[in-house]
Amino acid sequence: MSHEASHDVAPHHDAPHYDAPHYVAARVQRALAADERTYELGIRVDIRGDQLFLRGEVECEERRHLVAAVAGETAPGLKVHNEVTVVEVRGPGEEETL
Repeated sequence: MSHEASHDVAPHHDAPHYDAPHYVAARVQRALAADERTYELGIRVDIRGDQLFLRGEVECEERRHLVAAVAGETAPGLKVHNEVTVVEVRGPGEEETL
């Protein structure tokens, strides 16, 4: 009887384990900073339910896509919303034309 009660009380052992959103966000941010494809420190990661939002700025469209790829690989169960924008990077001494 106690074996049955124990089984009924703890069925969660067979269920998949889900980390708290802030742990997932931190793991994604670490991956974005450490992955040789991105090395991005300035990307903000926000988790809302099963949605992962990426915000920040990168220097080119390819990097923007790579940021989303790394995030998706790091948190495969979440839907990635890539809100990262591409900004023009000017070299030193270049004048901005207004």
